[in-house]
Amino acid sequence: MALVSIVMGSDSDLPVMQKAADTLCEFGISYEMRIISAHREPDLFFEYAKGAEARGVRVIIAGAGMAAHLPGMCAALFPLPVIGVPMHTASLLGKDSLYSIVQMPSGIPVATVAIGGAKNAAILAAKILAVSDDALLDKLKQYAEHMKEAVAAKDASLQDEMNRG
Repeated sequence: MALVSIVMGSDSDLPVMQKAADTLCEFGISYEMRIISAHREPDLFFEYAKGAEARGVRVIIAGAGMAAHLPGMCAALFPLPVIGVPMHTASLLGKDSLYSIVQMPSGIPVATVAIGGAKNAAILAAKILAVSDDALLDKLKQYAEHMKEAVAAKDASLQDEMNRG
């Protein structure tokens, strides 16, 4: 049973959305991944979004570019959290996607990460799930500690270089 569903409207989004899948794997979180177009396959999309809760999904991560309706439509049909990942676009560099996802009407929230921010979407999904999962919360704390240690190591390396020069 997948706790997180990763959905995108096109296979061109896959390189970005794969980062969400990889990050969920790091945390041991089960996921499903789909390519479904809300515009080109509306019946299939409605079936997917309306059935996600019954399939055990607790968070949807939806990536979309241009008109970026996929995250908002997921939020309209799925009663649990939806995280939108705006995709970089050639014409407006992803600002069109960002604005489409973040500007949802009152009552239909979509948590929105940076353009191309699928890794952060997965971390946010993990944090949402960790509210009721102490083992996952411990993994998130360890992850934060590893990031802190990595920065400290990089700083120490820089200081060594500066002192040698």
